[in-house]
Amino acid sequence: MHRFERLAGEARRAAGEGRFEVAGRVYEEALGLWRGDALADVSAPFAAGQAARLEEERASVVEAWAEAKLAVGDGSAVLVGLRELVHAQPLRERARALLMRALHGSGRQTEALAVFEDGRRVLAEELGADPSRELADVHLAILRGEEEGFRANLPAQLTSFVGREEELRRVGKMLADRRLVTLLGPGGAGKTRLAVEAAEREDGDVCFVDLAPVGGGEVAKAVLGALGLREGAMLPAPGGQPGTVERLVTALERRRLLLVLDNCEHVVADIATLAHRLLSACPRLRVLATSREALGITGEALRPLPPLELPPDGVQAREAAVYPAVRLFLDRAEAVRPGFAVDDDNVATVVGICRALDGLPLAIELAAARLRSLPVGEVATRLNDRFRLLSRGDRSAPPRHRTLRAVVEWSWDLLDDTEQALARRLTVFSGGFTLDAAVGISGQDADELVAELADKSLVQSDGARYRMLDTVRAFCAERLAEAGEAERFERRHAVYFLDLARRAEPHLRGPEQLEWLERLAADHGNLHAALRRSVRGDRAVALKLTAALAWYWWLRGRVEGAPLTTELLDAIGDDPVDDLEEEYVLCVTSAMGGGVTGERAVAWLDRAEAMQRRIRRPLAHPVATVLWALTAGPDRTDMDVFAMQIGDDPWSRALTRMSDVFVAQAEGDVAEVERAGADALAGFRACGDRWGIANSLDPLAQVAARRGDRDRALELLDEALALMERLGAPEDTGDLLFQRGFVHILGGDLDTARADFERGLAMARRAGTPDKIAGGHQGLGEVARRRGDVAEARRQYEMALTGFASERFIAASARGSALVGLGWLAVGEGEHARARELFFQALDMSMDHPIFMYRALAGVGLAGVAVAEGDGARAATLLGAAAALQGVQVAGDADMARVSDAARDLVGDAAYEAAFAAGADLSREDAHALLTHH
Repeated sequence: MHRFERLAGEARRAAGEGRFEVAGRVYEEALGLWRGDALADVSAPFAAGQAARLEEERASVVEAWAEAKLAVGDGSAVLVGLRELVHAQPLRERARALLMRALHGSGRQTEALAVFEDGRRVLAEELGADPSRELADVHLAILRGEEEGFRANLPAQLTSFVGREEELRRVGKMLADRRLVTLLGPGGAGKTRLAVEAAEREDGDVCFVDLAPVGGGEVAKAVLGALGLREGAMLPAPGGQPGTVERLVTALERRRLLLVLDNCEHVVADIATLAHRLLSACPRLRVLATSREALGITGEALRPLPPLELPPDGVQAREAAVYPAVRLFLDRAEAVRPGFAVDDDNVATVVGICRALDGLPLAIELAAARLRSLPVGEVATRLNDRFRLLSRGDRSAPPRHRTLRAVVEWSWDLLDDTEQALARRLTVFSGGFTLDAAVGISGQDADELVAELADKSLVQSDGARYRMLDTVRAFCAERLAEAGEAERFERRHAVYFLDLARRAEPHLRGPEQLEWLERLAADHGNLHAALRRSVRGDRAVALKLTAALAWYWWLRGRVEGAPLTTELLDAIGDDPVDDLEEEYVLCVTSAMGGGVTGERAVAWLDRAEAMQRRIRRPLAHPVATVLWALTAGPDRTDMDVFAMQIGDDPWSRALTRMSDVFVAQAEGDVAEVERAGADALAGFRACGDRWGIANSLDPLAQVAARRGDRDRALELLDEALALMERLGAPEDTGDLLFQRGFVHILGGDLDTARADFERGLAMARRAGTPDKIAGGHQGLGEVARRRGDVAEARRQYEMALTGFASERFIAASARGSALVGLGWLAVGEGEHARARELFFQALDMSMDHPIFMYRALAGVGLAGVAVAEGDGARAATLLGAAAALQGVQVAGDADMARVSDAARDLVGDAAYEAAFAAGADLSREDAHALLTHH
């Protein structure tokens, strides 16, 4: 107990002096003394009070430890401790705020926001209080992107950073002065490690993008995915939808971010174009690139990486040990041979090794790793022999490339035949692999062999997965080609990952959804490598893999597959795809998600539609019905064919009832919406599919809200939001926040509505989705209009109309609703002709775009014009026609209630009821004609 208190005091003093790394270590030592509850085995009367004091001190130390770790950018280390503390003491707001910061700093914004929402609920239920200022400020900072420490995909390092401190300082200064910095150097020079270390020391948000597994045409998609953004998969309207680059611009134009683009050399032209566009449009963006070749664009600041500094000849051991090259060798040698040191006997040998390797970090690390089994003198001798052989090689290659190749070749020669066979076969992997995958593809008993390769630094491991260094992988891949095994093992790789994707697909619709999403995400590089190779080598496998991955891409918003599916469709052309019609249809839906337009897109859709209509059996991939309907739109979706293709499994039955919900919504059949929605919800709950549950809760919440049951609507939406956030879908989460905002509007709670719209808008901006951004502005316009702030309402509506919305048919909802809002502003200003024109535009748009669910609101607006002109009878008829068009969407609407009351005042109750009934008795087609006529 006394040691704990003493260590805690030392740590606090260190933190007060700004020595946060020291503070963090001492706090950890203090916390490590605990083995259970304080004084648990002391029964004396004084124990209870002392135990309570110690437990409070322990909790305070956990919080102080977390602050120290956050100060040095190591928020991920404190997540478990903070979660445990918050779980044990849910009213402890400081711990909750620190947990939010740590989650956000680890790139997990949605989890951070969920921690806040849980805290707000607990405080309200337990204390009847709102969150503290500290907690609210952290929440607001995260929403605005101001909370520091977002580190998306920044690799955790397994070894210490040695030898590049001066370079690190220089890069930091360059990043402070310039917006594009490129680190240049050969493979193995340490560009990636320096970039990661520089990014770790930057304030603000950082996103790391590894471009090594990315092919031409996939660069922007890879950046989009690394940022955790989602690209839609809807059919573009005439004129096309914004491309991926423009969506990146939308997401980043107001954001302060350092974008680290690693391994650019093989896609340097694409990177140059993308970087120029983003830097031109996003003034708060900076880019740090690593490449073997300059990007070659205006404003680029280059920093060639020199070799690590070497000591001069004849230097003493103590002096040699301070030079970066020797320090690195010594650090890595101590890891494999504890106690190794540079002394007067071996200093010349160690310096000779570093000099022979030209001070290249990777070469030095590989050489040091050999000390596990060889004395340092023999390492130097073998290395020198290999360099003499290499000097007769390719004289046009840069010297450092020849030197690095010699190191890798020497390491290769130290392997026995079995190890060499495995090492070359492992090069078919992209982005790492598991032991099971190594065994499944190599055809060898790979468990022990992979560990041997890891010990010899041919592969690296994080404890769960393995990967080869890129330079080693390139060398071993040449050996695979020389052995004539490349085609055979690339084929085995594709078949293995096709099997993985097929095994995963059913789980993506069930209770293990999250687990399998993460499993596929871990092998994202392998799945795409398998698809890329199959596009060129085996189109049947490529089509099957595309179909198996389609739902994974949709759930996670990943569209990096779009260029590959586009390439596959181009390669197939008009060739027959016998027995693969369903796979072809899914391939088209994935390609269209990338925004392909024009004659090529139309031709693919035409062919896919013909194939889709010919399939008169339950589909092998039940999600194909969803993806086709969402991609092709209602005009290309035959509901009779749909009924034949849907299976009789529980998920498919739930999906059928979900489709009935949307049909009933469009027809204004409230009772059927509730019946079908309840059936769909029960079905998806039984399946454990979070996506299906959330999408069934949404329409049920809409019905509850329009009927005035605000509490029920909010309950349903809260559950849907929690599910979507766990799936990691910012775009869908934003949609649900907007829906919740409208529920609050119906209940008159404009402040809460505004908060939901602002949060949803922040998520839409983060996702880079113009349609959703437009929806957020339209919602904020509604809040401003109902508050009487005409200028702000007009600004928000006009932004929804012109600032962000695309030409896709799905954009009609936000744009049509914004037209209705502008129409009401015109009514309020006495501009009746202008108001009627705006309502007509919204009405016409709603009929042209069946997914626009607010067509009746345009009819209510036309009735409002009639009231303003003193014609109460006409207003009542128009209100009836609006209800006939889509009663579920107008019941309980504040504008309708206001217009209805005004019309009654003009003509009396009896006349109003008669006129309203006349409109409400019309068919939907006649109701639309009546509204258009008036």
